Amino acid sequence: MEIRVLRYFIEIAREGNMSRAAETLHVSQPTLSKQMKELEKELGKKLFKRGSTTLTLTDEGMLLRKRAEDILEMVDKTTDEFKALDNIMGGDVQIGCAESYLIKYLARAIGQLKADYPLLRYHLSSGNTEQVTEKLDKGLLDFAVIAEPPSLSKYNYIEIPGSDVWGLLMKRDNPLTKKKTIVVDDLLGLDLICSDQAIKVDIPRWCGEKVDMLNFTGTTNLFYNGSVFVKEGLGSMLTFDRLADTGADSGLCFRPLSPALETKMYVIWKKYQVFTPIANLLINELKNILPE
Repeated sequence: MEIRVLRYFIEIAREGNMSRAAETLHVSQPTLSKQMKELEKELGKKLFKRGSTTLTLTDEGMLLRKRAEDILEMVDKTTDEFKALDNIMGGDVQIGCAESYLIKYLARAIGQLKADYPLLRYHLSSGNTEQVTEKLDKGLLDFAVIAEPPSLSKYNYIEIPGSDVWGLLMKRDNPLTKKKTIVVDDLLGLDLICSDQAIKVDIPRWCGEKVDMLNFTGTTNLFYNGSVFVKEGLGSMLTFDRLADTGADSGLCFRPLSPALETKMYVIWKKYQVFTPIANLLINELKNILPE
């Protein structure tokens, strides 16, 4: 199975049409059709459902698309890494991030490093711990910032000082804004938005079995999208402090939970990770700027 053929396959899947894909790839349609037939023969599975003018993926084709995208992303990342070996003026660093105000330390490290290495390019991929560690394990990320203690058998880590404080983000006309803190009984009967990870890990350690009494009507792994839903009156969101604009004109208000619920952040990377020069410099810069 050749990388070139996988790129052909991905382009056909995107276009849904052999002719358009051939034009984009600058190859002839007969050549492209032949390559796909040989790929199907190699795998022993039909990859496309062929209509009169369109192509759609079979179940086997959808599986191959997912695998091919991961493979090609890894190939491109490896190519960039080898280019960076000869160019210590910069290079690409792939970082998975939870959403937290503590990301400020990462931003500071990148800012200071770019002063000496102006060709440094950083690529942030937001997601929960499961999402970013999956990419990290596949080699698609150099390191990640996560919001729960890392597996010590798999990862090296740096603990980021400080912590994120949990609370309720709500519209300013919500009666609960009159309270200084929010207790679990205040949440009973409310439509709540929260991340899947927090529902499973964080909220139960705050309210125990009462988590089953809470009405989670929506989940999100990106804070901003959830905050828009709060503004539109679809519920209130359990989230970290310092993420939302809660100024007078924002229409939003945040109140911390009681008893206090806090989450630590960690920078993690795979054990025995071999970093590119620029990624290694960034990790070292991050270690240097973090307070003891």
